[in-house]
Amino acid sequence: MQDLTNHLQQASSPAQHLSKDEITWATLCHLAALAGFIIPFGNLLGPLVVWLVKKNEFPFVDEQGKEALNFQILVTIALLLASLTLFICVGVVLVPAVAIAALIFVIVAAVRVSNGENYRYPINWRVIK
Repeated sequence: MQDLTNHLQQASSPAQHLSKDEITWATLCHLAALAGFIIPFGNLLGPLVVWLVKKNEFPFVDEQGKEALNFQILVTIALLLASLTLFICVGVVLVPAVAIAALIFVIVAAVRVSNGENYRYPINWRVIK
């Protein structure tokens, strides 16, 4: 239990060596997912583009970009599966629930990262390592 507590404290502790640009780009990795509310698959394309452009320049952007992209892959899979249940009317509740949960997690991630914290989504499938 103590190991889990230490891990959580380290994962959310502010980093002292981050530049303002690094924090801004890392925050943008998470916020770029909001493009999915406007553009189909924008939730994947937004973080992917930011991550690919800045991952070699800033290690924090590389880390947060992978975290954001992995979360958006999970969200996309969840939305696709929830959409399949539209035929039995369960998807009418599931699709908006997944979208709202994703929105809340993205906002929380962006706020935490903008404060210089190393944020990890509580529910994530880490495909890109």
